[in-house]
Amino acid sequence: MSRPLRFNNTYAIGMREDVAERHGITKISDLRKHPKLRFGFTNEFMNRGDGWPSLRRPYNLPQTNVRGLDHDLAYRGLESGSIDVIDLYSTDAEIRYYKLRVLDDDLHHFPEYNAVLLYRLDLMEHAPDVLKTILKLEGRIPEKTMIDMNAEVKLDGIPESVVASEFLQKNLSITTEPKEETFLTRLVHNTLQHLFLVAISLAAAIFISIPLGILSHRKEKIGQAILGIVGIIQTIPSLAILVFMIPLLGIGSAPAIVALFLYSLLPIVRNTYTGLQDIPVGIRESAEALGLPSGARLRLVELPMASRSILAGIKTSAVINVGTATLGALIGAGGYGQPILTGIRLDNVGLILEGAIPAAVLALLVQGLFDLLERVVVPKGLRLKSE
Repeated sequence: MSRPLRFNNTYAIGMREDVAERHGITKISDLRKHPKLRFGFTNEFMNRGDGWPSLRRPYNLPQTNVRGLDHDLAYRGLESGSIDVIDLYSTDAEIRYYKLRVLDDDLHHFPEYNAVLLYRLDLMEHAPDVLKTILKLEGRIPEKTMIDMNAEVKLDGIPESVVASEFLQKNLSITTEPKEETFLTRLVHNTLQHLFLVAISLAAAIFISIPLGILSHRKEKIGQAILGIVGIIQTIPSLAILVFMIPLLGIGSAPAIVALFLYSLLPIVRNTYTGLQDIPVGIRESAEALGLPSGARLRLVELPMASRSILAGIKTSAVINVGTATLGALIGAGGYGQPILTGIRLDNVGLILEGAIPAAVLALLVQGLFDLLERVVVPKGLRLKSE
């Protein structure tokens, strides 16, 4: 661990200036007189030992309308008037951006949180010069400087790499070349990452799910267990699965692909099972009467008859996969989720749309692709019947 960088990024409690003025609130203890105020704290703050549970005790706060939400979205809730009080980080540029009043911590509940750098010990061995350069930041970033740099990014829209580069040049005489990507470059990069996540996970799901659906159809007891397991997987929140994968696979694309694979199983398995189950008994008996062995019946009769249902399951999985893949950015997998998360953090609607619109377009393209594929895979007789 390095020595402190010099700025303290502690917790604070804030309100909109006009709301605080109207109620005459200047310090945290004043909140005690207003039990109907709506609190919106970050999910982490809701459960931390130095967060809401311990804050309410010394201040004897009576509020019960307290909800947990994302830190960046809390500012939007405060601005819209849906909540009245939120937790802040003391170096947040949003304090100035939203014209907030930081309440005085009159009982000195929050400790100092001095920023430090953490690094692997083996960095001293294989990259000592890099580590030496990084550690030049020790004691060189005052709190005001940190707030000003955050404001340049948040309020002025200057890229983070440019702000950091200017700081290094001015304070440490280190010259760097900040990398600024164009919209087209970012779009191509995010699209390739997103397609990689979707293609690998969906292909694996198709390869595994169709045999599982066939097995579920032919072995009733095993089939009920398989359908039950993939159904349970589908009910687990996607964010939870991503987090569960990190200890096993680290961060990046690998855990995201595994999570997307698991989420793609249910529609394909169930539709394969249902498509095979719905084949009329008379057709099955006719195939048996012709003397076709089990494998031939499956290949020549049953799978072609169930192809429309199977393809519908694959199409559903593909569309869901495209949307869910945006969450991969939470664990460093990139894709369209990256500009969405950055846009939420910076309150930049343009960045949010930069990820949301291509994701929606990709979902439509995938659906259209499978509609075309249906003309090739599904037997003409079944297509004529539906038409």
